[in-house]
Amino acid sequence: MDIREKKHLNTACRISNFRKSLKGFEKLIEQTVAQKRDERAGLFIHKEDAIDYDKFYASVKELFGPDVKNQDVKRFYRRLCNNTDASADWCEIFGYFSSEEDPIASQLDEENLVFFVSRKQRILISGSRRRDVIKSIVKVPHLDLLITATQKGLITVFNNQMRIQTSTNVTDTSWITGCDYLLQLKRIVATTERTIIVWDYKAQGSSQENYFVIKPMDHCLLCVCVVPLTDQLCRDDILLGDDGGFVSRFTVNSDDFGLRQAKSKRKLQNQVLDSKNFKSVKRKLHNDWVMKIRYISALNCFGSCSLDSNHSLVLESLKRLEDNLPVREFSMPRGANTFCYCVKANVIVTGGDDKVIRLWHPNISTKPVGKLVGHMFSITEIVTNEKDQHVVSLSSAKVFRVWDIQTLSLLQVFHDSQGGPGDMQIYSMIYDANHGMLITGSSVMDMYPLTRMIQDTKQIPHTHEREINVMLYNKYFHQVLTICSESIIRVWELETGLQVYQILDSHGFNIEVTSAAIDESGFIFATGAYNGTVKIWDFGSGQEMKVLLEGKDWKEDDHYLRRLMFLKSPEEQQHLLLALERNGTVKMIQGKEDDIYLMVVWELPDVVPFLQDGKPAVHLRTSTRDRNMALPFPDVELIVERKFSQPTHKPAINLLQVNCIDSLQVEGYNLIAAGTLSGMIILWNFVTSTVKKVYRPEDCFTVNPDLDPKRFKINDILFLFRTPECARRPSQDSICSSSQCESSKGPQSSKGSKQSIHDSEVKGERTDVVAGEQQSVDKKHPGSANSPESPPPILVTAHEDGHLRLWTMEGRLLKDMLPFTKHSAISLTSLYADSCARILLAGNMEGHVILCNISSFLDPPHDEKKFKQLLSWRAHSLEIIKVIYVEEKQVVLTASIDGSVRLWHALNGHYCGYFGQRRVFELSQTNDFILPCDVTEYPIEIKEESKFTEKQKYEYPLIFNREKWRKMSSMSLLFKRTPPKAFEVERDFKFFKSLSSPKIRRYPLEGFMTENREAGIVFGSLPIYRIPSPTSLRFLPLIGIEAQKDSSDGITGKKKGGHVQHEKVSRRRSLKRNLVPQINLASSFFPAIPK
Repeated sequence: MDIREKKHLNTACRISNFRKSLKGFEKLIEQTVAQKRDERAGLFIHKEDAIDYDKFYASVKELFGPDVKNQDVKRFYRRLCNNTDASADWCEIFGYFSSEEDPIASQLDEENLVFFVSRKQRILISGSRRRDVIKSIVKVPHLDLLITATQKGLITVFNNQMRIQTSTNVTDTSWITGCDYLLQLKRIVATTERTIIVWDYKAQGSSQENYFVIKPMDHCLLCVCVVPLTDQLCRDDILLGDDGGFVSRFTVNSDDFGLRQAKSKRKLQNQVLDSKNFKSVKRKLHNDWVMKIRYISALNCFGSCSLDSNHSLVLESLKRLEDNLPVREFSMPRGANTFCYCVKANVIVTGGDDKVIRLWHPNISTKPVGKLVGHMFSITEIVTNEKDQHVVSLSSAKVFRVWDIQTLSLLQVFHDSQGGPGDMQIYSMIYDANHGMLITGSSVMDMYPLTRMIQDTKQIPHTHEREINVMLYNKYFHQVLTICSESIIRVWELETGLQVYQILDSHGFNIEVTSAAIDESGFIFATGAYNGTVKIWDFGSGQEMKVLLEGKDWKEDDHYLRRLMFLKSPEEQQHLLLALERNGTVKMIQGKEDDIYLMVVWELPDVVPFLQDGKPAVHLRTSTRDRNMALPFPDVELIVERKFSQPTHKPAINLLQVNCIDSLQVEGYNLIAAGTLSGMIILWNFVTSTVKKVYRPEDCFTVNPDLDPKRFKINDILFLFRTPECARRPSQDSICSSSQCESSKGPQSSKGSKQSIHDSEVKGERTDVVAGEQQSVDKKHPGSANSPESPPPILVTAHEDGHLRLWTMEGRLLKDMLPFTKHSAISLTSLYADSCARILLAGNMEGHVILCNISSFLDPPHDEKKFKQLLSWRAHSLEIIKVIYVEEKQVVLTASIDGSVRLWHALNGHYCGYFGQRRVFELSQTNDFILPCDVTEYPIEIKEESKFTEKQKYEYPLIFNREKWRKMSSMSLLFKRTPPKAFEVERDFKFFKSLSSPKIRRYPLEGFMTENREAGIVFGSLPIYRIPSPTSLRFLPLIGIEAQKDSSDGITGKKKGGHVQHEKVSRRRSLKRNLVPQINLASSFFPAIPK
């Protein structure tokens, strides 16, 4: 039997035995778990059948052999006894444990501060010779290519996905010492000890192995670099360093390679060119080997380092190679092995055999400006990270050290411990700024990613340890205020994401803060707690200024503050707050300048019982108390008729409560809008002294045990008002145009994506949003109420059924929209509009953000087609409690109950980061598209919808006119009995002259396409039926329930098909209340059967 067959049989036998052992191990676990459960239940177990640890360990040892360790099996046995329901993995008995905690957070310690060493990726050298090493690595940033050259002649080009694009083997007797990329010739240059190799890596087929060899050379070449000349076309300058201390400038042209290649010689593997035919200059600058040579474009000069102690580093312009004038020299003991230049810090960093890193100013060669000490072995490579201002140094013992070049502090130390004795040395190292990766070359290629690149995509974002209750943005300080359920107040810088300060137990120990508001000036903010207390703070310092104490007769949670907002005060020396409690009470709180205590001025009377039975409006009158007090909203009383009858419907008392409020204070308008749990919209108008019902859903007070009583609930309400100044100001920045949103992993477009829809848009209309100087909505503008440039305000409401509705002040529905989020209807939780009411944001229960353009919609007559949804993306995996749009930065802030506050680009929904992360924010638009670890959905861009009917014209092509050809053709073809063949006609030059237009129709043929080209050939050809909208909003009943007999089209008294009720009433109620609210389309899909 062959040796290979024996090895194969042995491997198969081992696998089979191990599988049998695993089955036996599973039976052992089942027996142990059953025994422990019986013991906890109090059942008697015989000692002979009991499995203690000794029996368990003996059984495991018998199954897997003596290699298992006693401590690993003991740990596994204890965990199994303590928690019999936990999942058991056989890997744990061998010492491999899967942690249930966040693996990224547990590894984010001091060792992984800059580079994530444990996430190192390794690429082997494929197709190379034995004992080969990577001698040189070059990054081409503008092409995003990586070039590697091994010592024995393998040159490989990797694409941006680190996959091999092309490679070649250089058959040369000498070793490769370096490589670089020729920017103008678009070829790769490599140096061996005696030759220069130029390879066209883009050649196809057999010519891919062709390369040019330039020789001979006077000395052994040790390093190479290319001078980036932008003013010269088809020409590149190469700088060479050799073992004689010479630095040479070698000029190559495209004519030297392209025109010299004759057709008869294209099959040759390589062509040898004489080096004497090339223009070159050289000068001896060092007395020892030239170890590294670089061209520094920022300084317009080159640098070369050597092992020479006197001439260790030379920094000069290229002209000095042509003369013998003095050059700038830097001296250091035992020379320099490597150097690099940091552009931002304007320093040159050198390292050598003396184990000291020196920082030099380019113009001061007498003394270094700084030293970094810490390496125990010779320094072989140094690279810089310009973005983070880091310097990475490598010693011959494969020890990496990361330094901060601004503070000269050590940030991280890590060691490459993998590899055998032959893999000890790392020959090359670069930093890839495009992907945030440190790449090293030895016998393999290792890639160390930056921690922030892994942290952004793998670590769970958390701003607070508990769920977020409040998020506010101070536009004057450019800071964000967040409050969690543990009553921790934190203030963050928007541009950097760094924390400014925090306040612990702001309202006392174990008292939850539930609401907050920031004053219009931005200097103070107020907080409200669940016990009804209110405090006013100084925003800059976080000092407490005023307080509203808890009442003596207040019950717990009775005055839970749901919302706070500052009002414009007629007097400068007082603060006014409008507060909404959980029980639906709206009250005003006043704070005077000379008093540290706040006081409740008035409460709005409960008007819902008077409006629920169809009464359109109730008049108001000013209360007789404190009429001399100047308030924006005076204390009012309801003017009710004495013969007022009690409402016929008696709904649950909680349905009458106000759930959300908003106020509008501009010249001519003094309004408070409220949304209730029953779906009623109430408008308090203090100018006309009336309170009226804007909207009330049908059957909102009807008690039905099968339906959710809060199905009509309004979760948020908002005034949309555009001041005359905003109306006159032109839009400046467009949001999410097609050109801006094109990226490889950006918002999904309609091409090749099922997650894009198209919204009809008026031709020529701009989708703009204002960015720049903010203007408050409620700033006073004289005469703006009667100005034609200022349209009346509009109300927008976010509903529990997932709909977004816009209303006039008279109660007319302008727009009823179900936002597109790739999912079914999801309850909306938060609304926000910019200062000029051009952008409307909404957040929902499942973490989606909806961005809409309402710039043209707000102008009368409020065309429904001008309301356009632009973007939709998943920002959180849980409910969003607040969403904010920052105009000057064009970013979106989202806060969720998952405990994180995240930052997104408003243009395309790209993720920027979260408050509380280690790295600083990058608000500039980047090409890198990343998502947080708990989000997997890409942003969806809503594009314009193509018309369903397209009129197209088809012109007939030219056809061959045989009569015309017969008159013009040659005599030899005319008298042939058989008709001429196709090739004979095509070869006849008169064939093309015989072509003519058809004479069937004189007008072009017209066709109609009824399908939608964007939707595809299948779905685009389906017929389109329009279903009339239901007159009322209801919910789809469960199959088999006859609870809802009235269909949404108003037809009553008609029986539906026979449905059988198979479940209990209690089961039916629980299922019905847990359903996601939907619009009732039962009448459309199940038409009523006529009698």
